[in-house]
Amino acid sequence: MNKPDRLPATSIFPMGEKIAGDGIANNHFTGTAWLRMLVPDDSTFHCPVGNVTFEPGARNNWHKHPGGQILLVTGGRGYSRDEGKKVRVLHEGDVVKVAPGVKHWHGAAPDSWFSHIAIMPDSEKGDAEWLEPVTDEEYRAIPKK
Repeated sequence: MNKPDRLPATSIFPMGEKIAGDGIANNHFTGTAWLRMLVPDDSTFHCPVGNVTFEPGARNNWHKHPGGQILLVTGGRGYSRDEGKKVRVLHEGDVVKVAPGVKHWHGAAPDSWFSHIAIMPDSEKGDAEWLEPVTDEEYRAIPKK
């Protein structure tokens, strides 16, 4: 699949660099995703911000952020799930707040590109803890709404 410069017809931010898929080693994603850092982590703000774009069906592994995470959905349709809760279907304009230390994952619906701004507050508390992949069985069991 050729990489478009932007999410089809919706994203205002460039997609950035490929971070998974097509034989590129990355143990934190299933499928192909791209990342463009908009605000790098630093010792003043402690709040990196990145634009993440997922091809249809792509998703990240279960993971936790010591400082929590905020997602601002900018395009497409995707999913987010906190451990022990139901999957949330996401659309452009949705906001997801994940509390510090909560195990969760997010990614695209099987038939849609998906893009969000990922905000990692309090990054001085530590890096994301990457865990096991979301299995194909878990992912296929999501109701297609």
